[in-house]
Amino acid sequence: MKYYIKLGFVLFIITAIASGVLAYLNTITQPIIEENQRVAQEKARKEVLPSAVTFEEVVGELTYHIGKDTDEQVVGYTFVASLYGYSGDVKTMVGINTDLIIEKIKVISQAETPGLGANCEKLEFQAQFSGKQKAEMKVDKDGGTIVSLTGATITTRTIANSIRSAMDKLNIPTEETDGEVE
Repeated sequence: MKYYIKLGFVLFIITAIASGVLAYLNTITQPIIEENQRVAQEKARKEVLPSAVTFEEVVGELTYHIGKDTDEQVVGYTFVASLYGYSGDVKTMVGINTDLIIEKIKVISQAETPGLGANCEKLEFQAQFSGKQKAEMKVDKDGGTIVSLTGATITTRTIANSIRSAMDKLNIPTEETDGEVE
């Protein structure tokens, strides 16, 4: 009986030490991971709205960034659209101009099936969103113009729906509202 108690105690000590080491490493790496994510988001913002030089964050129902050029003129907006796809959340960085027309999109996070839904990261797929408005965010199988990925209609539909949903949540001041949000 003593042997089993001793064995249990040794196992407890090993587990406690391992947990402590993991917790310590997590506290060290967490700020580095967060900084890398911030830099990746900033890079993605510049990719989807290349005419912008600076970005100003606006927090609301949907957090978005106002992109401005060198003359501090607003050239567009960027935001992250996210919905659950086939295997997990699909997060897309979207850049739109001041007329609310999509400049470019970039899938920044996904866990879709390799060779099928994961093809949403290909530039050829993402390019078809450029020049489209919110109302055009429908896949071909739903009567829209967005061509679905072969074998991954769910992923394509997720991206289109997430962009449309996020654009519904945008509170962007317009000239018609004299600077007040829509």
